[in-house]
Amino acid sequence: MHWEAEGSSKKQKTLTPGQAKSRMMKYCAYQERSQHELRQKLYAFGLYSSEVEEIIVELIEQNFVNEERFARAYAGGKFRMKQWGRHKIKQGLQQHRISAYCLKVAMEEISEEEYRAALQALLEKKWKSLKGQSPYIRKNKCAQYAMGKGFEGDLIWEVLKEIELE
Repeated sequence: MHWEAEGSSKKQKTLTPGQAKSRMMKYCAYQERSQHELRQKLYAFGLYSSEVEEIIVELIEQNFVNEERFARAYAGGKFRMKQWGRHKIKQGLQQHRISAYCLKVAMEEISEEEYRAALQALLEKKWKSLKGQSPYIRKNKCAQYAMGKGFEGDLIWEVLKEIELE
């Protein structure tokens, strides 16, 4: 009996370039998107590379897609909402194949004061959650946690020395 396997497989139907463009306009209007995301989605619709590139050019011309705007929104959002550090944000933008210029612009979105304050708050919160261990072990665990969030090691240790940890 193969009736279960047939019903559960969801195949992406191929779309015409016009239908795909319409869908991508809605997709971009909902949230900032990278060109890389759009390419992946358009290829999944079964379009040829010439059609994909043509649609992307049209979306750029109509300002549905803007790499710099995406990079700024991504960096600001990941920092403010998920408390990510610069390393992790940069890595995420590189996965979206963002240009070096846009990457630089996106990093400028995060002010040094906000960045340092966020790291300090993150470290203090983690410190309080680690009870009953030696200060040395707690500091190391805090540093590892912050590094996992994408903060720079030297800045982490600098902030750990500055804050009063009880």
